[in-house]
Amino acid sequence: MKKLYVLIFSVLITFGVKAQTPLSYYLPQNLSYNPNIPKPEDVIGFNIGDQHVSHDQVVMYMKELARLSDRITLVEYAKSYENRKLLLLTITSPDNQKNIEQIKAQHVALSDPNQSANLTTANMPIVVWQGFSVHGNEPSGVNAAMVVAYYLAAAQGAEIDALLKNTVILFDPAINPDGIQRFSTWVNANKSTTLVTDANSREFSEPWPNSRTNHYWFDLNRDWLPLQHNESKGRLAAFHTWKPNILTDHHEQGTNATFFFQPGVPSRTNVLTPKINQELTAKIGEYHAKALDEIASLYFTKENYDDFYYGKGSTYPDINGAIGILFEQASSRGHAQESINGVLKFPFTVKNQVTTAFSTLKAAQGMRVELLDFQKSFYKNATNLAKADAVKGYIFGSADNKSVSYHLLDILKRHQIKVYQLAKNANVAGKTFEDKTAYVVPADQAQYSTIKAIFAKQTQFQDSLFYDISAWTFPLAFNIKYAELSSTTGLLGAELGEVKFPEGQLLGAKSNYAYIFEWNEFYAPKILNELLKQGLYAKVASKPFSIPVNGKIKQFEDGTIMIPVGGQPLLADELFTLITSLAKETGIDVLPVNTGITEGINLGSGNFKNIKQPKTLLVTGAGVNANDAGEVWHLLDQRFNMPPVLVEQADINSISLDKYNVIVMSDGRYNTINQSGIDEIKRFLRNGGTLIAMGDANRWTSANGLTNIKYKTVKSKDSTAFRNYDTQQEVARAQYIPGAIFNCRVDKTHPIAYGISTTEIPVFREGTGMFEKPSNPFAAPLTYTNKPLLAGYISPANENVLKGSAAIICSSYGRGQVVSFSDNPNFRAFWFGTSKLFMNAIFFGQTISGGN
Repeated sequence: MKKLYVLIFSVLITFGVKAQTPLSYYLPQNLSYNPNIPKPEDVIGFNIGDQHVSHDQVVMYMKELARLSDRITLVEYAKSYENRKLLLLTITSPDNQKNIEQIKAQHVALSDPNQSANLTTANMPIVVWQGFSVHGNEPSGVNAAMVVAYYLAAAQGAEIDALLKNTVILFDPAINPDGIQRFSTWVNANKSTTLVTDANSREFSEPWPNSRTNHYWFDLNRDWLPLQHNESKGRLAAFHTWKPNILTDHHEQGTNATFFFQPGVPSRTNVLTPKINQELTAKIGEYHAKALDEIASLYFTKENYDDFYYGKGSTYPDINGAIGILFEQASSRGHAQESINGVLKFPFTVKNQVTTAFSTLKAAQGMRVELLDFQKSFYKNATNLAKADAVKGYIFGSADNKSVSYHLLDILKRHQIKVYQLAKNANVAGKTFEDKTAYVVPADQAQYSTIKAIFAKQTQFQDSLFYDISAWTFPLAFNIKYAELSSTTGLLGAELGEVKFPEGQLLGAKSNYAYIFEWNEFYAPKILNELLKQGLYAKVASKPFSIPVNGKIKQFEDGTIMIPVGGQPLLADELFTLITSLAKETGIDVLPVNTGITEGINLGSGNFKNIKQPKTLLVTGAGVNANDAGEVWHLLDQRFNMPPVLVEQADINSISLDKYNVIVMSDGRYNTINQSGIDEIKRFLRNGGTLIAMGDANRWTSANGLTNIKYKTVKSKDSTAFRNYDTQQEVARAQYIPGAIFNCRVDKTHPIAYGISTTEIPVFREGTGMFEKPSNPFAAPLTYTNKPLLAGYISPANENVLKGSAAIICSSYGRGQVVSFSDNPNFRAFWFGTSKLFMNAIFFGQTISGGN
C-alpha cells in the first residue's frame, strides 16, 4: 500500500495535477504529534513542497513554534543588510531548557584544557548545530527546516524524549534571508498551476545576479573565516557561545546529480584537520547512508567536494573541535524539473534534506560520548601541537596603517583568539615592531588550529585540485607587516580586551593656511571623499616633500593630501571643526600647516594635482561576475560611504555618461554593450574619465580598441604524453590557478600605489589570464616578481609564465585612463592590501599621465 501511495504521488506531480504534499511524506511513520503545535501549513497556508517558503514565512512559523513549545527558545542573532532577522532556535527537553545556562557553561568548558580534565562526558548532552540554505537559491534546505522544526517541537514518544534529553539542537533555519526571499519570490511568481518540467522554462532561469548570494552578492558560505558580513559575525558569535560537536550545512548541487554527504575527497583534506575528524565524519556518514538507503535515494561521498578552505560552514568546525558536515542535494531549482535521473520534484529534494537532518541526530545519539570526548581531546591536544611547532606565535602591526590592524584584531577576537599588546619594541626577521602599534598572537592556546589557519603559508600539497581557493593567509591579504616568532618570551604585554576602531586626531591647532594628511591609512579615501562632498577642493602630492613636525623633519611621500584653507566654501573655523570631526571618525591623523615653504616640492607647486570627487558607475547585469561586482559595491558603500551607481550593461547603450568620472567593469563578459555604448565609453575617456577593468573585462577593452593588452599563454610540454582517459578532467583543472597568493613589485611613485610603504605587495589571483608586460615601462606599476608564489598552489608551467608579467597596466585614451587589473583586487572583502590599489585607481586615475 505504501509503494502504491508513492507511485500515485509521483504520477500526480509528473502530470501536473494540483498535488498536495502531505506532511507525512517527510516524517517518520507511526508517531503521534502534539495537536497544540501547529503544522507548517496551519501557519503559512500551504503544504511544504507545494511552493517555496519565503523568509518572512519562516520567521513567522519559527516564532509560533517558540511561543507554543516548551522545548524551544529563540533568539535573533543578526540582521541582514536588508534588515531581515536571522534566527537561532535552541531545541532540547523542557528540563534542559530550565538549566540551559549551566549546560552551556559545562559544554564550553570542554574546549578549555584548564577545565576539561575534571569533566566527565558520560551524562553530558551533545550539541548539534543544523544550518539551512546559506545559498538562497538552494531552497530544499530552508523548506526542510520547517518540517524538521515541527518534528522536534511536536513529536511524541520515548525516542524523541531521549533525543531531546541527550541533545541540545541549535537550529539555524534560514542562513541567507535576503537570498532566500529573492529566490522564493522568483520561483513562486513563475510557477504554473500545472507544473512545467522543461529545463528551459523561465522558472528555472533566475535573472542576474541570482539568489545564491546576500544583498551585496557575496557567497556567505565563504565568509566563516574572513567575517566581513553581518550574517557571519552574528552566526560565529552564536557558534562560539556553544561550541557545537556537529555542524550540518544543507546545500544543493546541479539538477543531474544525486545527493552528497561528507567526507570529501581524502587527498584534499587540509593538513590542520586531524585524521580522527575524518574518521568520525565517515562514521557519521554511515548513518546518512542507512537513512538514504531506506528511502531508495541515490547518493555519493568522497568525491567532488573537499575539506580544505576553512571559510566554509562545513569546514570551519574542523578546526574547532567539531565535525562539519556538508550536504549537497540535487536541485530542482523550482518545483519540478527534468533531469538525467527522471523528473526531479521539489518535495523529493526536501525529503532528502529532512532525512539526513534526522540521521545526523541519530548519529549524535549513537556517538554522543565519542564526539564529546573528541572535542575535549582536540583542545587538550592544542597545547601539544603548539609545543611541537617551531613557530611559537606571530607578531604584526605598524603605526602607518592602524585601521587595518584593527580589522585583523577584530577578526582574531571574534574567533576567540587571545592577542597581546607587544611588551617592548622588537626586531624580528629584519622588521621593526613598536610596542604601541604591534601585537602578538602566541600559538600555545586553545585556538591553535584557527591561528594556523589564519596566519600560516602552505605551498606544498598532496593534491593539485581544490574545490575553493588554495590560500588565504590573512596578514598577506591585509598587506600588514608581520613575522613568525620562534619564541614569545618577553614579548607579551597586556592581553587585549575589546577592540576599538582607532581614532584619528588633529595634530596641532587650527590652521589658516592648509591641512595635510598621509595616504597610507586604509580609510584615507573616506575622509577625502567626505571633504570633497562638502564642495571643498583638495590636492594630491605627486612628489615627496618634508617639513618640521614636533621639532623633527618628517618626509611626506607621494600621495599626501593637502586641503588649502583659502578659497574654500567654508570659513577657517568651519573647516577646522569639520576636519577635526572627520579625522576622529576615520582614524586619520591630520596635520595643520601654516606655511607653504617645504623641503622638496612646495605646497603651491604644480606637482600638487587637483582631485575631483569620484562619481562612480558600476556596470552590472548578465555576463558580469556578480561576486566581483558585489565586492566593488560593498567596498565603496560599506567602507567609504560612496556607493556607486549600478547600471545594467545593456543600458550603457542608451544613457549619457556625463554624470560620471569613474566607470568600473568587473570580471565578466560585456557582449550586450553595442557600438553605441562603445562609442559613449570612448567619449567618456576622451573627456578625461577613468575606466577600471578587472579580469576578463580587459579582453573586452582590448577587443574594442580601448587598450592594447596582450595575454601570455602556457604551452604544454607533454601534450603528446600518454594519459589515461579518466584523468583528463584532473589534468585540465590542475593547470588552473585555484586562488593563491603571489608577490608583486610595486612602483611606489605611481598614483596607483600611493600610500603603499613597501616595494613589494602580496596579491591574490585565480585563473590564467596573465598580462604580457607592456613595452612602456611606466605603464605597469605592479608586476609579478621572479619568485612570485607566497602561498597556495600553482603548477610549475603557470608559475614560469606568471614571472615578470604585469598585474596592473595603465593605458591612456584621449585625456582619460583605463586602469586594468589582471585579477580581482577586492576578493571577498578582506583583501585590504590590494583594495588600496583599487581605491587609488578610483581617486587618482585622473592624475595619471602617459600609459600603455
